[in-house]
Amino acid sequence: MLKYALLAGAMTIAAPALAQSTTTSPQTAPTATTGAADPSMSPAQTAPGQMPPTQSAPGQSAQTAQATQPASSDQVAQVIDTEFPTYDKNGDGKLSTAEFGDWMVALKTKTDPATKPGAPETKKWVAAAFAQADTDKNKSLSKPELTSFLSQG
Repeated sequence: MLKYALLAGAMTIAAPALAQSTTTSPQTAPTATTGAADPSMSPAQTAPGQMPPTQSAPGQSAQTAQATQPASSDQVAQVIDTEFPTYDKNGDGKLSTAEFGDWMVALKTKTDPATKPGAPETKKWVAAAFAQADTDKNKSLSKPELTSFLSQG
């Protein structure tokens, strides 16, 4: 659950930047039909602007519905590539515990504004996440480690 919250926060932060720099692929292009999704797409892959049949609440956009779906490894990697330099303060290509903590607190704050960076429970949460993500136990996180950690289901 924590990973989904982190991933949702990362996507929230990166969505405006990604929306400006990505092109529409044929799979996600809106179809000419009136409200019907491509039959080969699952409800989670409904084309933008179209609501899956199970989510027809007025005023709810397809983007909001898709934001609740887990992101693919490629999407996670794309967000990490975009945001990593922002948090890698010393530019060494790795995140220290403090750099990782800054990023995770920023992500958690997006999904839970009541998060307090200096609170003991937040520090404990960051330390546990770092320990789990640091698979080679070298006290720093590489992009592949971070991508693997955030892509786990």
